[in-house]
This record gives sequence, structure tokens and C-alpha cells, in this order.
Amino acid sequence: MKIAITGATGLVGRGLVRHLEHSGHEIHALVRRKDRATAQEIYWNPAAGEIDGAALEGVDAVIHLAGENLAGYWTRAKKERILSSRRDGTRLLSTALAGLKKPPRVFISTSATGFYGDRGDAELDESAPRGRGFLAGVCAEWEAAAEPARQAGIRVVHPRFGIILDKNGGALGKLLPLLRWGLGGKLGSGRQYWSWITMQDVHRGLAFVLEQPQLSGALNFTAPDPVSNAVFTKRAARRLHRPAFFAVPAFVLRTVMGEMAQEMLLNSARVVPGRLLEAGFQFKHPDLGTALEEILP
Repeated sequence: MKIAITGATGLVGRGLVRHLEHSGHEIHALVRRKDRATAQEIYWNPAAGEIDGAALEGVDAVIHLAGENLAGYWTRAKKERILSSRRDGTRLLSTALAGLKKPPRVFISTSATGFYGDRGDAELDESAPRGRGFLAGVCAEWEAAAEPARQAGIRVVHPRFGIILDKNGGALGKLLPLLRWGLGGKLGSGRQYWSWITMQDVHRGLAFVLEQPQLSGALNFTAPDPVSNAVFTKRAARRLHRPAFFAVPAFVLRTVMGEMAQEMLLNSARVVPGRLLEAGFQFKHPDLGTALEEILP
């Protein structure tokens, strides 16, 4: 396939490009500079509402990964960037695809399990309704912004990413130094569910979705083994042969990190990949044990 990707240099995008190229696909990265370095780059600038639509003609698939990093203190300006980068970028891209003479067969526009909000111990598959909170609202607008592509008859898929495990970045990348120093421990009560997926299964899952014409709409990109924060931390520390005695009270996290701490660290979402499993996708790392063995050898 000829595949266009936004966020190709990001945490997910870098490895995804390698994975897809290894499978024989031709990758075209959407970049924000007009003076393209290679013929396989396509200009777009979502902040300015600009995109080279003509360069998208004949593309078989588009994977949209770009968006403001969620990490950092959520000031009003930061929250606006988080929302606008996802909503406006998706709308710009979706509208451009809808107007092509030869639109792509599939538009994979990512989302997140933040859609479900704080749901305690309830098991959540794709039929679960939207939850409450800032991220739930962002995810709803993010997904809705792909409507022009849907209306044009393009197959639109929304992978709702859980916590992506990668030792070089993301949540685990930030947690590892503390665990190695023996400073790991539960956050808040530790009872909140963390729904996770390895980076390898993200890449494999996205490649799988490209080849499954029956799949559209929301897909939970989480392993079938969501665990509590306390269990996650304890198992990761054990894998590193370190203790995990320390605990950080919820009020400390909220004081230091603000709203971001509540929504990303303390909220509980027990998310399961119902539709991926029904479609026959086989996880390389279906449980936390096999995942940690791979990531922390």
C-alpha cells in the first residue's frame, strides 16, 4: 500500500514506519515544512489550516497520529492545544480526503481510552458510552472530526490507545528510573485500573486493521489483561529485582501535577479489546508478564 502518516517522527510513528516499510508498504510522511526534503513528504500545517491535498491523491491509506503531547501541567492554554491539535488537525485531514478524486480506502484516526473517563472496576468494551472529564470530551470531538471522511464513504477507524508500554518513552519510560532506584510504588490508592498495550502490539494492530475491510469505528487498543496500578508497579519492580514500597498520595499528585494527574494517573478504566479479539487479532503480549519479559529482559 501507499500510506500517508502524520506524526511519523513521534513515539508511535517512528517504529510504525519501520514496521510498515519492512512489510513492503510505501510511506509518505506529512510534515510541517513547505520545502520538502524528499518526494515522499507531504506538506500540511494544521495550525494554519493548510494541506497539500493534491499530494494525497492515490494514497491507499492514511494513519493520523499527530497531536499535542499530553504530558505537562494542564494550564488553560495547554488544554486548548491538546484539544485543537486533535480536533482541528483531524478535521483538516478528513475534509481534504473527502474532497479527493481518488480517496484512500481507509483513514485510521487515533483516539484514546480517555474516552471512557473514570469508571472504577467496570469492564469496558467498545459499546461502553463516553465518560466524563476533559479527556473524554477531547476524544469525543477528536473522533467526530473525522465525519467528513465517513460521509465520503471512506472506512474510518479510531484506535483508542491505552497506556503504551515502551522503555524508551511514554509512561513506562518515565517510571523506569524510579523503579530502578527502588523508589517505585503505587499512585494514590493503587486500585485504579491501567489498561496497557505494548508498542509492538500497537504497530501490529495498526497493520492488522489496514487489512481488515470489515473493521470501522472505535477499536480498543489495549491488551486483554488490564491490571491495577498497584499490581502494575509491583510486577514491573519485581522484574527489575527492586522493591516497590513507596506510595505517592493522590493529593500530592494533584498538587504537583494538577488535573493531568487525576485524568491520566488516578482515573480507572478497565478497558478490553473486544472488537480486535473478535476480528481474530492475536496479541504478541496478551498479559503483563509476557510484556515485561520482552520490554525488561
